Amino acid sequence: MMNRILLGAIGAAAAALATLGGPVLAQALKNHNAGAPVDVEADRIEVQDRADRAIFSGNVKVRQAGLALDAARLTVAYASSSGSGLDIQRLDASGGVVVRSASETARGSVAIYDLNRRIITMVGGVTLEQGNNQLRGGRLVIDLNSGRSVMDGSAVGGASGVSGGTGGRVTGRFTVPERKTN
Repeated sequence: MMNRILLGAIGAAAAALATLGGPVLAQALKNHNAGAPVDVEADRIEVQDRADRAIFSGNVKVRQAGLALDAARLTVAYASSSGSGLDIQRLDASGGVVVRSASETARGSVAIYDLNRRIITMVGGVTLEQGNNQLRGGRLVIDLNSGRSVMDGSAVGGASGVSGGTGGRVTGRFTVPERKTN
């Protein structure tokens, strides 16, 4: 009987992970327009033109289509494009990073958004929230091309390092709807 209850709980957790854990956020962002304009605001900007980068600091806010990123510091790596200006390649955010879509919020210490590969990687005590559901881990990788995301318990895909949940494992809490009994 105990094994059946344990297997049922594991099955319920697996089903919850399948619907929240990664795919929901990645699926929600799968159609994100990475070619949309990127709006940035901050308290300070330092342009390092020879290094093709700009460093924003102090209450940084980034918006692109339905995606928002807030952080203490942001480094924008760019390439000069012919004619109209800059081609943003990558955003590196640090310091209380929050990435939001319409239905999910992810928090971590550091986030890297590779616009060319359309991949967002967050590390350092990552929390993913959707409504009352919550996952914690060390690293979250969101592939905007495939609509797939993966959360690892540590920052390096299961190896020791920055831990997210307890003991370097992914942890979660999922709300279960009240069921009517007959």
